[in-house]
Amino acid sequence: MLVSAAVCPHPPILVPAMAGAAARELDGLRAACDEAVRRLAAARPDALVVAGGAPATAVHGSDAHATLRPYGLPWTSPDVPGDGGEALPLSLTIGRWLIERAGDPAAQGRGFRAGYRSVAFDAPPEECLAIGRDIAASAERVGLLVMGDGSACRSEKAPGYLDERAEPYDEAVARALGKADAAALAALDPGTSRELRVAGRAAWQVLAGAAGTGRFSGDLLADEAPYGVAYFVASWSAGPSAGPDL
Repeated sequence: MLVSAAVCPHPPILVPAMAGAAARELDGLRAACDEAVRRLAAARPDALVVAGGAPATAVHGSDAHATLRPYGLPWTSPDVPGDGGEALPLSLTIGRWLIERAGDPAAQGRGFRAGYRSVAFDAPPEECLAIGRDIAASAERVGLLVMGDGSACRSEKAPGYLDERAEPYDEAVARALGKADAAALAALDPGTSRELRVAGRAAWQVLAGAAGTGRFSGDLLADEAPYGVAYFVASWSAGPSAGPDL
């Protein structure tokens, strides 16, 4: 059962060494991510799963490694990947970086290591919801780190140029994340999301599936679009009556 979730963005420049002199511009966003991950760990889940968008849906094995080498930074985790191990996609790589930045939960005696699930950017909502339900059923107490960016069309300098639909779309996502509104996330339209170059739609719908009809409190910790791309950070926690509605 899902007991806690953190939602974070996954731009490579979230890593200070990637951003260089501009690193301080994302200090607030980085701090919000740190807080969301801290709250996730504080819920003491039995299993921690990192879910994020990728070209294809996959469950990644324990030999998978995170790397930022394709983006110009010689960082990998572990430092020396095992032979034949696959590289995690960007979203999960940034998720792993955030977990390591917070401190490896297993090293703190909590008895688990993170599992990694990628979901195809164009996966239909029904598939995303099913993946979320599967994750929630994987342990008695599940923590979920959800990696996803909002629209990339918030300004003329944005990767997708300016689209007037982007701001209201992002406002709806921010509202859903802040209210822990799983139904609103589940209702996000794949077509519109694709047109607005939203990288997080599928991952957010995995969260919606994991939450199901449970009762959660939500806290929107960040809502920014510094480079014309929307970045959200949120924390969800199960309440005393977090079981399914009867």
